[in-house]
Amino acid sequence: MENTSQQNFDHLNEEQLPVPKSKLHGGKYFAGLYAGEHVAATEFVIGATFVSLGAGVQDIILGLLIGNILAVLSWTFITAPIAVQTRLSLYTYLNKIAGDSMTKLYNWANAIIFTVISAAMITVSASAVRLLFDIPAQLHWYSTNLGFLLIVVAVGAVVVFVAIYGFKTVANFSGICAPWLFVLFVSGALLLLPVLSHAVLGETSVGSFQEFLKIGSESIWKGVTNTGESGIGLLEVIGFAWAANSITHFGLIDMALFRFAKKPSYGLYTSFGMLFGHYIAWIAAGIMGAGAAILLKQDVIALDPGDVAFKALGASGFIIVIVAGWTTANANLYRAGLAAQAIFTSCSRRKATIIVGIFTVIIACFPFVFSKILPLLTYAGLLVVPVGAIVFAEHFIFPKIGLNRYWAYYKDLTTSKPAIISWIVGLVFGFALNALDIMSFYYLFIPTWIFTIILYTVLAKFNGASEDFTEEIQKEKELQENIKSYQESKSRNDKEHVDDTSVFSKILKGLSIIFLLIIVILAINTFVNSENLDIYYTNKNLFNTYAFVATLGYFITAYWALKRSQTLNKN
Repeated sequence: MENTSQQNFDHLNEEQLPVPKSKLHGGKYFAGLYAGEHVAATEFVIGATFVSLGAGVQDIILGLLIGNILAVLSWTFITAPIAVQTRLSLYTYLNKIAGDSMTKLYNWANAIIFTVISAAMITVSASAVRLLFDIPAQLHWYSTNLGFLLIVVAVGAVVVFVAIYGFKTVANFSGICAPWLFVLFVSGALLLLPVLSHAVLGETSVGSFQEFLKIGSESIWKGVTNTGESGIGLLEVIGFAWAANSITHFGLIDMALFRFAKKPSYGLYTSFGMLFGHYIAWIAAGIMGAGAAILLKQDVIALDPGDVAFKALGASGFIIVIVAGWTTANANLYRAGLAAQAIFTSCSRRKATIIVGIFTVIIACFPFVFSKILPLLTYAGLLVVPVGAIVFAEHFIFPKIGLNRYWAYYKDLTTSKPAIISWIVGLVFGFALNALDIMSFYYLFIPTWIFTIILYTVLAKFNGASEDFTEEIQKEKELQENIKSYQESKSRNDKEHVDDTSVFSKILKGLSIIFLLIIVILAINTFVNSENLDIYYTNKNLFNTYAFVATLGYFITAYWALKRSQTLNKN
């Protein structure tokens, strides 16, 4: 049987098979991955967006907390359980549910979506590098500067290089960047609060939470737009935070990541991205944007991430925008590569990622993708949520009501009409609700998801899902057992991971933590010990100089420690 299995499965690409037990990862990978991806360059954009949309300060503080907790729970109870039980990416699992035709169409949609998102993040990173070469902001849909295009290509090359090496490389890259990104976002807020305090209170110190609320309501989240109209309220803020990643949790795209998780409860590790990134970082980005606008004497919506980060963090600001763009682009390009590989199954994931990466860099040369990132994310979520509903229905609901999972696969259908009809009608339903303006756009994914579940269940029942597939189910069980035996035989010679407990590595890790603490202390010093603007600028310049040195020290020691651990596990 082992030889038969070897013969049957050697020709299949690893991405088409369930993730074997030997390749599962612990919680720290998901903590680093989500923190790195969601403490990102987009936070500068979204932080400024809440300001321009006229959100109120209390709505921001409470609404973002509730919305991001709902997002974490969505990953934990919807995405992670399906991923862990199947050990497949959505791109592969959907093929068993909906057949080749719909799966290829859906994978094309996802490859395009994540390619454009990755391109936007590369453009954001390039917006920081341009400042080093005195290149003007690129405000048109096309670039007006050859130097900017060369920067985009250089930044994009790093993203593609990291993404082609797969999940573990992406997670390791994010794991190094995430703690530093979080420290820099918080530091940026502390550094610019004295400027905002001086503009509102006439002094550079913030003595209480009530004073912070006053500063926030009068200089950042004013509750009105720039034109004086009423801004978005609590429910809209909650919905925005929940829907921002609906493409990956309700839409199940992050099955590609959680198929490597040891337990479904690892969905809770998304909180490292949501609460640190989409809560604290969004608030910090709003503070930095408002403070930078005062220092530059411009409207916050006229600033790009490079302008904001440089004014807030000095030379470290260049690095944070670059790194934050990279960490988000890496994860999304990895997803795009998986989608492309699922379309062209004869092509390896690395080759597919390289090809997708080339198109990503080309798209990144057009700055419009950055300026339109928020509408793109929202509409992309509405586009894929019906497909997530179809998979959710078949995986969780069908077994409970006497219908069969994989009925289309058992019937050997290349196209599942119920799946395609449900997806199309679900899209019409969702976009019709939007056109009729019946409810807030940010919540449209919920009724669309529920409607598609009901429609698909009814259509599947009358198209074969209730038939008897006893023989086919038994063959499928045997197939999965053969796959498991095949993977176990291949993994017998795999080395177990060995933790690096050497003294020198511990020193390196300790030094990396010290460098982060130095950055925090310098930021706190500027926030607490700036009695007037003259002292503030002295402290701010001190931060700009030594935080940059500490940043270099952090990346050197953290990367060195990582390489020592990797070398240990190669030998």
